Amino acid sequence: MDFVLLGCAAFLAGLVDAVVGGGGLIQIPVMFSVFPRELPATLLGTSKLAGFCGTSAAAVNYVRRVKVAWSAVVPAALAAFALSFAGAYTVTKVPGDFIRSLLPLVLLAVAIYTFRKKDFGAVHAPVHSGMTERMIAIGTGACIGFYDGFFGPGTGSFLMFLFVRFFGFDFLSASAAAKVVNVACNISALLWFGYSGHLIWQLGLMMALCQVAGSLVGTKLAIKHGSAFVRKLFLVVVSLLILKTAYDAFARWSL
Repeated sequence: MDFVLLGCAAFLAGLVDAVVGGGGLIQIPVMFSVFPRELPATLLGTSKLAGFCGTSAAAVNYVRRVKVAWSAVVPAALAAFALSFAGAYTVTKVPGDFIRSLLPLVLLAVAIYTFRKKDFGAVHAPVHSGMTERMIAIGTGACIGFYDGFFGPGTGSFLMFLFVRFFGFDFLSASAAAKVVNVACNISALLWFGYSGHLIWQLGLMMALCQVAGSLVGTKLAIKHGSAFVRKLFLVVVSLLILKTAYDAFARWSL
């Protein structure tokens, strides 16, 4: 029964993650519930394996159907790869209590900004090029990469927001770009989790199959319904992330 529950969670996580990111909101709490005595780093590493497969499938689907701004995505992906490894190393050594408490406030700011700007992400109009674009992409990839390796929840949603806000992408193009960068994050973090032994391979591969199935459904929905649909789901997922991370950071510890 536990494996059926984990498989369903992975499928839904893959579907949501393929559209707007935030699949960890579904998958990680279920894993912690099923394996309450397992080391957090091991569960995060196992989740990364499933997430890597699902995100890779989504990225391939997007690249085939959506024009990707490689001039911004490649530098961001390389920076994310480097810093995600550092983040994954750090999470096995240092507790993330400060980021845990700060995260709901950051997500709230993202939600308010997106909700108030009705045309946010509606039109694809890149605003940077050349060296400026590359430097902003490197900074974006480095920050998000470290965060993804160190903590992780909402990484895809943060990436989408940043690609819309600072690069002028529409939500569909931002989702495609975010998936490519997220693959780089997952590969890097997996190298450390695998090397350090924080990974349950059999469970991760089973969940990976379910995530890939969910991601294929998610990308079809996003491409079919376009940026308006992606924006609405983005706001829903970010709102749920705010509630979940606020509970994790404050309510649970006060009980």
